[in-house]
Amino acid sequence: MKRGININPHIFREYDIRGIVGKDLTTTTVTTIAKAIGTYFRNNEAKKIIIGFDARESSPKFCEILTNELNKTGCDVMLIGKVPTPILYHTVYTQDIDGGVMITGSHNPSNHNGFKICLGKQTLFGSQIQEIKQIAFSNDFVNGNGKLEKFEVLENYKKDLISKINFGNRKLKVAIDAGNGMGGITSVPVYKKLECEVIELFTDPDSNFPNHEPDPSQEKNLQQLISTVVEKKADLGIAFDGDADRITVIDETGRIIWGDELMMLFVRDVLPTFPNRAVIAEVKCTQTLFDEIENLGGKPIMCKAGHSIIKSKLQEKNAILAGEMSGHIFFNDRFYGFDDACYAGARLLELLSKTDKSLSQLLSDLPKTFSTPEIRIPCPEEKKQEIVKKVAEEYQDKYEVNTIDGARIKFESGWGLVRPSNTQAILVLRFEAKSAEELAIIQANLTKKVEELI
Repeated sequence: MKRGININPHIFREYDIRGIVGKDLTTTTVTTIAKAIGTYFRNNEAKKIIIGFDARESSPKFCEILTNELNKTGCDVMLIGKVPTPILYHTVYTQDIDGGVMITGSHNPSNHNGFKICLGKQTLFGSQIQEIKQIAFSNDFVNGNGKLEKFEVLENYKKDLISKINFGNRKLKVAIDAGNGMGGITSVPVYKKLECEVIELFTDPDSNFPNHEPDPSQEKNLQQLISTVVEKKADLGIAFDGDADRITVIDETGRIIWGDELMMLFVRDVLPTFPNRAVIAEVKCTQTLFDEIENLGGKPIMCKAGHSIIKSKLQEKNAILAGEMSGHIFFNDRFYGFDDACYAGARLLELLSKTDKSLSQLLSDLPKTFSTPEIRIPCPEEKKQEIVKKVAEEYQDKYEVNTIDGARIKFESGWGLVRPSNTQAILVLRFEAKSAEELAIIQANLTKKVEELI
């Protein structure tokens, strides 16, 4: 590393570059990161780059820095303004573009921000992010003289999305909680155009997130939406994360439907039209989903967690659908194969508009299972991989063990997962079983083994 380069190396994550504003992300560090991103693009023959940003206070300034530095590396920049992340993806997929950078802190608190980066239609992850890190620390950047244009894309996106939805006759009432992130910009006008009655909660972007953090994977952030759905007798509620690439759904009774359960509705809708096609879900998803895919004649593929990884795997396998428990849903049916919560919500509304059943009734025939949320156990960074390896070895002689992302052990009555976090010095555990008693046994057994190894 050359002298003068003072960047926290841990901001270069598995799927993006992300840190705390004013601490990890300063004018100086963002300038260096922007030069590195521009150099990476030019090294990969990418010249025409779009930039979008979210509603955070730091985002317009970071956009200005990124634009200037990309121009200085010879990239032509097309600014698409303040938009949800899926609009940037949509532009990459539908326009003649070489790559894109979305400035967003996603679901994180207001003092966080970051960069999601696309090269062509691929969202960078893993070694590609590390390559940008190496360029940043090398302090060796390409020089050039790029142009700047402004580009209006919101109306094209809305028109295209609406054209891909075939609504039935039923009129629906939907409550939307955008968490003062970017989801309201697209979902409110799109769902109203689909003739839904829309009840809005926190749909105006606000960089301070005054009502709750824009993370719909946390139950505490869903309480106002649950109350609204029940009180207003809505057919469903839809919550978005801060940059609107993740969705969580509330049924008419106020029950939370997480991403893996939502996937089962979509699998039932899509697979009859596309028999034998692959469907991808990540390792934390319920076993019921994988069984359902198989029962419907699809090919279930278990994948590592991470939106960039899943999108890449979907393209590699030409899967018809993919999803994560966290609410990233990828449609390769009537859509482009990237994660867009507004589109996933529209597909759910379409499905409901063609039936007189409630959302809870559509899921009432699923087998009852008992599961835990993600359990996080502190673990030294240098021991994480070794412990997961030892857990896999401990059980593999007696049980089926999937090691695609950690160790997922399939017991007679359920499964347990131990995986290293991509971003923190922790191990992530999750368990599912056919009864509460069996769940307790599996959880105690596997947790004891992990704690012994730590």
